[in-house]
Amino acid sequence: MTASVPQTGRLFAALPDQDAPAMARLHERLVDRAQREGILDVAYRTLDTPVGSLLLAGTGQGLVKVAYAVQDHDAVLRQLADSVSPRILHAPARLDEASRQIEEYFAGRRTRFDLPLDWRLSKGFRREVLRHLRDIGYGRTESYAQVAAAAGSPRAVRAVGTACATNPLPVVVPCHRVVRSDGSAGGYAGGADAKHILLTLEGAA
Repeated sequence: MTASVPQTGRLFAALPDQDAPAMARLHERLVDRAQREGILDVAYRTLDTPVGSLLLAGTGQGLVKVAYAVQDHDAVLRQLADSVSPRILHAPARLDEASRQIEEYFAGRRTRFDLPLDWRLSKGFRREVLRHLRDIGYGRTESYAQVAAAAGSPRAVRAVGTACATNPLPVVVPCHRVVRSDGSAGGYAGGADAKHILLTLEGAA
């Protein structure tokens, strides 16, 4: 049984609108069966936050993707099906802990995430940059140049910018804490408003 995004989408779209409870029961059975048979490779859900709807996706190794609505959730799911596994299902319960910690963060009750992460979507120097970002404390910022130096390549400022722009785990891996040397915010995958909200929340704007 292969639970690909397009296939499951057509399956549930075929059900009549007035039969939502039946659709929910069918989906639960599909998720349960996929889990029992060990063929649910990627679980996903969405979460409403002050920076808009976030798509969360996880594998057996941990959280693998966080995506903003402006990144097009459907496109992100297709990319995950191509790059990780086509066996992907909407299974919110698998991401309860990630959702809880993100909600605590936005409520001001959490300053560091304690989640297993699946780093497979970043490699080489980009992964080294992202691992360093977790060491930039809540309420602090570093410049792209400082991050490049900390990652062991002081001249790779542009590569740091690319690593931040392609960060598969924004919010949790805090690329929003990387700013330009003149103190201005710089770019952000979720948009300038989202970066401003995150920095303001942390008191580092």
